[in-house]
Amino acid sequence: MDTKLLGGILLIMGTAIGGGMLALPIATSQAGFVHSSFLLFGCWAVMTLSAFLILEVNLWLPAESNMISMAKATIGGIGQIVAWLSTLLLFYSLLAAYMAGGGDFLRNLIQAIGIDIPEKAAVLLFAGLLATVVYFGIRSVDYVNRGLMFTKFGAYILLVICILPAVSITKLAGGEFRYLTSSVTVAITSFGFANIIPSLRAYFHDDVVKLRKAILIGSMIPLVCYIAWDLVIMGVIPRDGNNGLIAILNSGHSTSDFVDSLISYIGLNVVTVLTRIFTSVCLATSFLGVSLGLSDFLADGLQVAKKGKGNIIVCTATFLPPLIITLLDPGIFISALSYAGIYCVVLLVLMPALMAWWGRYRKQLAQPGSYRLKGGKPVLIGLMIVAVLMIAQGLYETL
Repeated sequence: MDTKLLGGILLIMGTAIGGGMLALPIATSQAGFVHSSFLLFGCWAVMTLSAFLILEVNLWLPAESNMISMAKATIGGIGQIVAWLSTLLLFYSLLAAYMAGGGDFLRNLIQAIGIDIPEKAAVLLFAGLLATVVYFGIRSVDYVNRGLMFTKFGAYILLVICILPAVSITKLAGGEFRYLTSSVTVAITSFGFANIIPSLRAYFHDDVVKLRKAILIGSMIPLVCYIAWDLVIMGVIPRDGNNGLIAILNSGHSTSDFVDSLISYIGLNVVTVLTRIFTSVCLATSFLGVSLGLSDFLADGLQVAKKGKGNIIVCTATFLPPLIITLLDPGIFISALSYAGIYCVVLLVLMPALMAWWGRYRKQLAQPGSYRLKGGKPVLIGLMIVAVLMIAQGLYETL
């Protein structure tokens, strides 16, 4: 088994399967299981096609090039400005969401053993531990992520097996299609792994075959996991009621309330342990993947090497802004993911389609024989249309 390919697949999976795993059953609860499954498949298809476009464009440029360099080389100055703004807004929103969710869960976990700590202290502890891993670079993140991913998948499989007998078909039925649009932003963010493709390209030394395999396999497994997770959660926790999914959606402590509700409906000690392990690892792996992508992006945009003082500058710029946001509003988990969805569509769907269009048909940046996503102009136009519709819907729902 190629351990580097496995590591790349796990990094993509780790970035995708994280806070979205916890947020999806809550955010899509009003739409119901069947409708949300179709939504997830559509979001997976859009985000995977866009990921291949990012790979294509990135391969036109020197290794270590990130979205800033890609946008500047293809679209120009305007593209560079949009890439800066959308990337910072996306990554800071995601990190704020994971810090909030991780801090909330960590505080709840520590309280379970009889120690009470302030909410903000839990956020600082969660962020500080994982920021240290990111500081030491992609190899450190890769190795830590591998261990966390195997732990997460073990806990996930056991949880699904334990919860499945309690699933009620009645609870899975129902839901209204009209509520599906309100959860698009959270669903699309759940497949927001493409930010780490430039980092993986450098890690794989331009091995396109392995990169394509990592993207396809690494994105398909989260799709299957999300659908299976929605099935067991929506089949156990009702939509309505004080402990229902809709009540959790409107709660200021979504992650801890979700864990408590699941534990109360299943009532097995093993589920209690597995749920706590799974929740913590989900948030940690997503935090690591997003942090790695943002730190590489900032190093590229600021033209700072991730060594010595440069690494301190990059890490400070990576973690300080979302930490301040989270400390000001520790209950920002679901709302931060919703805002992140809008920025995610701009950066990881609309921008790749525009960059590929400019690079292919206006500037002819592609070298003969270089990798190109099939489908030509119809695929690019289709992605642009879908992106504009998603952005409009997201703005309507959040503003």
